[in-house]
Amino acid sequence: MLDFSARGWGRVILITVCGTLLCIAVPVAVDLLFMDFAPADLAKSLRNDVLLPLLLATPLLSAFSYKMRQLAIAQAELQVVASTDSLTAVLNRGAFTMLVDAYLNAVRDQEVNRSGALLIVDADHFKSINDRFGHESGDEALKIIAGSIRGLVRNADLVGRIGGEEFGVFLPGSSPSDAAAVAERIRVTVSSAAFSADGKSSPLSVSVGGAVFARSVDYAELYRVADRQLYQAKQSGRNRVSLTHMPGSAAALH
Repeated sequence: MLDFSARGWGRVILITVCGTLLCIAVPVAVDLLFMDFAPADLAKSLRNDVLLPLLLATPLLSAFSYKMRQLAIAQAELQVVASTDSLTAVLNRGAFTMLVDAYLNAVRDQEVNRSGALLIVDADHFKSINDRFGHESGDEALKIIAGSIRGLVRNADLVGRIGGEEFGVFLPGSSPSDAAAVAERIRVTVSSAAFSADGKSSPLSVSVGGAVFARSVDYAELYRVADRQLYQAKQSGRNRVSLTHMPGSAAALH
């Protein structure tokens, strides 16, 4: 099936074909309706009306529409680059915040979809990794954590790097039990990930704080609650998960 979007070949073909037909139709209509040609001259003129657009308009329109397609692809690629963290290939802070806010605003008046969770995943003792092994090893640790998170979430979920060693995971429509299960799987997966520094295996761990909501909420409020839970997980010894319901949603969950 042809893709008729700005980046699809279908639009290139459509513009080329329709534009060529229009370039043929206009002079043919003029010759038939307004010109008083002898039969032989009319036949010659109609032949030119068809051949010239085929020889001139078709390649020009094809080249024009192809360039438009290339521009659309380049613009889409630039948008991806602008919204992606260059190190970890997840959303950057600005794009993550904007998309979560957009979702929360879109479902504000919907009873069915007005639920989900925000997780904040923070690398434990990350400064010591940089201090002991250097920033290249620290960057590799962040890539491992980001890859572990991406491998555990759904296509509809959002993952972003929202701080130096801090990641946000937005789970739209997620139930409290599902959010808790995802948070725990992230913790366990990172803990079991293979990370080597200076040729030696080194353990990684993350602390996860989360806020589950089932009411209208904005990103700033959601982040504040999740961040407090992250602080609690850190204070409780790190390599832990701490989740709670947003006030007004339901009883607290730990």
